[in-house]
Amino acid sequence: MDNDILLTGATGFIGSNVARILAQKRVSFTVFVRPGTSAKKLQRLPERTNIVKIDLADTEGLRGYLAENRFSTVIHIGALRGGRNFPAKTYYDANVKATEQIADVCLKNDAKLIFCSSVGVYGAIPQELPAHINTTYQSDNFYHDTKIKAESIIQRYAIKGLKNIIIRPAITYGVEDQGFPYKLVKLVHKRLLFLPDSTIRIHLANIEIIADAFYKVAEDEFQGNRIYNIADRYPVKLNELVDFISNRLTGKPYPQSRYISIKHFRKMAAFCRRYGFPDMYNRIQLISNSWFYDSSEAFNNLYLRHAKTIPDFKTVVDWYKEHHRIRK
Repeated sequence: MDNDILLTGATGFIGSNVARILAQKRVSFTVFVRPGTSAKKLQRLPERTNIVKIDLADTEGLRGYLAENRFSTVIHIGALRGGRNFPAKTYYDANVKATEQIADVCLKNDAKLIFCSSVGVYGAIPQELPAHINTTYQSDNFYHDTKIKAESIIQRYAIKGLKNIIIRPAITYGVEDQGFPYKLVKLVHKRLLFLPDSTIRIHLANIEIIADAFYKVAEDEFQGNRIYNIADRYPVKLNELVDFISNRLTGKPYPQSRYISIKHFRKMAAFCRRYGFPDMYNRIQLISNSWFYDSSEAFNNLYLRHAKTIPDFKTVVDWYKEHHRIRK
């Protein structure tokens, strides 16, 4: 692999794991980090990296740097996620405008662009299951909307000749991430999670296969523009995952008293949507509806390990236990 690789989002959960794999393969590369990034996060970056402090929302600074520096491959993972206290314009500049600038430079330099999108382009709950690469987009929150817009820009540049791969990870789990999987473990541990009395299937992604996918598409000779949904080989039943977590934490399955009628979830979701509680609405949707994806093309083309959420999810539970000094 060429050494002239640019990786954005290198201190985020996915980006840091991609950086780790690149370093393991003895590749030197350049990374973008946001100015003001803590010294602790910077220390986690591999030694053989050229650190450049640029905020993706800094349109002028990004344009100037890209004009003066050339890369054969850009792995564009950096983005602002939902739940952070930034103005809408900052989200748009960091997630959409920055992607357009990077796509434009890659086209001019005949470089390959590998873009980290999200299965969120289908909405939190897809309109069809399993969702596949042609499933209808749903712009159900601002973050998902920026990913839809960024993908649209890349596809427009692809018509002009841009070499690109779009990777859409599912909700990703692994050590040191405090997103949905970590919060799920926390709620199970505190017995605060209520579950529907219906079969709900969810589809998570082991960070190891996500990072491996980015490395492989960066390493391989370009073979045409592609879009990959990436998640574990198969979805899991939510109640089985919750029992797995509970057993690993306490040695006991999750209490049956925490299961309630699916009708109550529907009513709570409707209430939150009507009266403007979007975060709570999304949380209710994620545990009261099925969401899973067709990731077969990624496994067939990239030869990914057939990750299984159970038992692979133990890494999250064990990290949580260590973090909180929990003994069974």
